[in-house]
Amino acid sequence: MDRRSFIKNSAIGYSGLVLGGLAFKPFTALSRPTNLKITDIRGCTVASNYDYPIIKIYTNQDVYGLGEVRDAGFLGQALMMKPYLIGKDPLDIESILNSIRPFTGYGRFGGGFSAIDIALMDIAGKVMGWPCYKLLGTKLRSEIPVYADTFGSEDQDAFARFMEVRLKQGYKHYKMDLRPWYLTPVEGAQSGGYPTEKGLEVWGNYVETIRNVIGYEVSLGADHFGRMNIQSGIRLGEFMSQPKYNLAYIEDVYNYSQRDAVNINKAITEGSPVRTLGFEDLFGFDGYRPFIEENAIDIIHADMLTSGGMIETKKIADYAYIFGIKTMMHCAGSPIASIAMAHCAATIRDFICLENHA
Repeated sequence: MDRRSFIKNSAIGYSGLVLGGLAFKPFTALSRPTNLKITDIRGCTVASNYDYPIIKIYTNQDVYGLGEVRDAGFLGQALMMKPYLIGKDPLDIESILNSIRPFTGYGRFGGGFSAIDIALMDIAGKVMGWPCYKLLGTKLRSEIPVYADTFGSEDQDAFARFMEVRLKQGYKHYKMDLRPWYLTPVEGAQSGGYPTEKGLEVWGNYVETIRNVIGYEVSLGADHFGRMNIQSGIRLGEFMSQPKYNLAYIEDVYNYSQRDAVNINKAITEGSPVRTLGFEDLFGFDGYRPFIEENAIDIIHADMLTSGGMIETKKIADYAYIFGIKTMMHCAGSPIASIAMAHCAATIRDFICLENHA
């Protein structure tokens, strides 16, 4: 039996560890406050490079919790859950989350559920006197590596200037956009909507421009490739594995929502010399599970504001670890989201880095 088959057959033996939810249960703790109840949920949207929808859950004992809906999402995705929150014990976190799970989904539709998870965890940490990471499990690191994403540009000089700013801030991990419209002005760069060899060379020029800025002692990944299939995805990985490009990963090569996504991503992952990364818009353990069990991706890239908040994301990452899959986190949120993600990341094994897309 090979390693992958052994892990798949043994995964159920790990389920009590990775699928059990909270490591410490504030709801049943003897030191918990009595008669704590949720009285209200309100929110506001902070205008920024992305809009940040922030929620606040109130209690009858002057303790509140802050949470955040996914960037550019809608406050209403959390506020509509009010009937399922009022009068409930905020420390009964998992029961509350189970009651609102039917009202969530992929992409920005995961934002309400995720925001409420974070706000309830905030309340629990405050009343118990525990950092939120302690609710999730053992703290494995005190510092969280961060990667800098950057806005792309068809103007390579402008693109380089964007990255120079990030380089001066001392990052060790970077990501860049390789957009399909970079290929549009170049004759023969696309065929049927897919990048040709000439198109890959155009993208390669962008990567070399950025490598000339940041050097080769740091990691660099790329995403936003547009339309891809098995053949173009594998060829992208082969092309970008050349030493002059040396990409650490290619992200969301084939979207999770497309036809036969698990099998097609698996084929690309098996054929690509460059590691594959995905998927920031998947919600929940059940969303990630088939990609993990089939090793259809090399690195998971959950956005905690879509994937289900702190508890769900920890479950996903722990399950991925069993299958030898590492974790990164997507983050285009406010400091509230960033700190919540740092608490979660502190407990994740084989964690690589957390995004800063600010």
